[in-house]
Amino acid sequence: SLNSNNTEEPFRISLYKMFLFITISDAIKSGTLNLKHSYRYRAFNNYLIDSTEYANTKEIQLERHKLMAIKDFDAVLEELRGSLSSTYRKTSTNITKGRNEYFHLKADGSFIVTTPKLEKSDEIEGLHAYLPKEKFIPLIEVLRLIDRHALFSAKFHHHSHTKSYKAPKHNALYASIIGYGCNISIAKMAKISKGITMGDIDHIRTWYLSNDMLQEANDAIIELTETLGIPKLFRNNQERNHTASDGQKFNTSVESLNSGHSFKYFGLGRGVSRYTFSDESGRLFYTTVINANEREAAYVIDGLMHQEVVQSDIHSTDTFGYSEVVFALTHLLKLVFAPRIKNFKEQQLYAFEPRKLYKEYGYVLLPVKQINTAVIEEQWDQILRMVITIKERRTTVTQLLKRLTSYSRKHKLYQALREFGRIIKTRFLLNYIDDVVFRQQIEKQLNKVESANKFSKAVFFGNSGEYFYATKEEQDIASNALRLIQNSIICWNYLYVSNLLAKEKDEETRDKIINTLKNGSIVHWQHINFYGEYDFTERQIEGDEFDIDAIKRFSIEKYLQKEEKSL
Repeated sequence: SLNSNNTEEPFRISLYKMFLFITISDAIKSGTLNLKHSYRYRAFNNYLIDSTEYANTKEIQLERHKLMAIKDFDAVLEELRGSLSSTYRKTSTNITKGRNEYFHLKADGSFIVTTPKLEKSDEIEGLHAYLPKEKFIPLIEVLRLIDRHALFSAKFHHHSHTKSYKAPKHNALYASIIGYGCNISIAKMAKISKGITMGDIDHIRTWYLSNDMLQEANDAIIELTETLGIPKLFRNNQERNHTASDGQKFNTSVESLNSGHSFKYFGLGRGVSRYTFSDESGRLFYTTVINANEREAAYVIDGLMHQEVVQSDIHSTDTFGYSEVVFALTHLLKLVFAPRIKNFKEQQLYAFEPRKLYKEYGYVLLPVKQINTAVIEEQWDQILRMVITIKERRTTVTQLLKRLTSYSRKHKLYQALREFGRIIKTRFLLNYIDDVVFRQQIEKQLNKVESANKFSKAVFFGNSGEYFYATKEEQDIASNALRLIQNSIICWNYLYVSNLLAKEKDEETRDKIINTLKNGSIVHWQHINFYGEYDFTERQIEGDEFDIDAIKRFSIEKYLQKEEKSL
């Protein structure tokens, strides 16, 4: 190489290596370069069900997963074409005839849609009026009682799966769950507990705790809750279950590859986001800890499909949980996706027909662009292959979406899913604008999951509410232990109120309690003692720990004189 004076300089190998490594890193992330033996950076097709297996079993798989309705692209497109057209007509007709009183058109052509808050009766007292007031219920007592009925401790097996190993000691298991779930730490939990040793708790942590077992334990509590009658009072529609998910930011006090920077939430520090799923009755059925910089939308479908206990019919998120690809996949998986999109009036509407046709109809809401059906049809078989892969749980949806979106946005499958998602999103937006009850229902369910996040802050009080676990696995263990505590308290509340109703002989009082439940929330924790108890019982002190006479005789003067001389 030549410098400005045309004199030769030696080739800088280190600089070449740096640019080479940067180029390789960018190529791996973008999908230009794939790593055969990697989990995160293989070619996208390697994540999907094997092409030969798919070709041979396609019909069987579609039948097994009840997906035959989406096999024929023309039939799917025809149904959506008619559905979208009728939704445009219905929404626009209600606006022009003044039936949509919450839609306000501005002079510049933009619009505002308001959503009135649900009114609550002034006569309704909070559920806390019926929960224990004479004493605080110790957390350990809650876990013991729920375990007695749900048998969640039976879900914890020795990692070796050897029959010779016994079930975990219950007290040590509860202590480990509280240590993780309340963010106290296992070591500190052992020091502040009586009746168990550090060895007992550490044995549980090493040989019995895993995220799969904690998920099964949570499922057992959720199943117990489902057997009770009163959770049904919280269902807006008994025929379907409305779920929601939301993220919550937490600082990390240790270096972690799973954490990220966000000045808004952490200043100069780093943190993670705990993404939690809840249903209408307050049951928390999934949680995962992700990098604070990651988009939550990638995790929505995994949370809905991770377990079999809570079946979601309609799911809501905030803006961070939405993408057009998620709209596409949830529809194909027979889920209704209903997010609350911030500034949704700025969202673009699409249609199968040209914009001028909708102008001729006199519609207020006009599409900005036509749907490109050709790109969807070209990739329809690949879309079906991806949906079957998800249903078969060959890999996580998160991994599929991360790898797919890491490619150029010109990737044909990505384009097809996005284009298909625009159809579903447009239909949702039109219904959202037209139906005030639908908007209120979405808002109500998101408020419930936000309430669950406040609940988690109260439980996760140790270490100033900061994660001090470096690995994602242990962060997830702490979050699932926290969720187990929350589900136990929610189940305890249900049992307590159910017992109250069963014993109440006055019909008017019983109706009042039920009315309170229907218009309130089961998520209450003020009657639970998370912090242990102070022991003020008189006891004989055998000897003073401090030698006061020796302390008084000790002089610090000569050390001060030495310090002055050195200065």
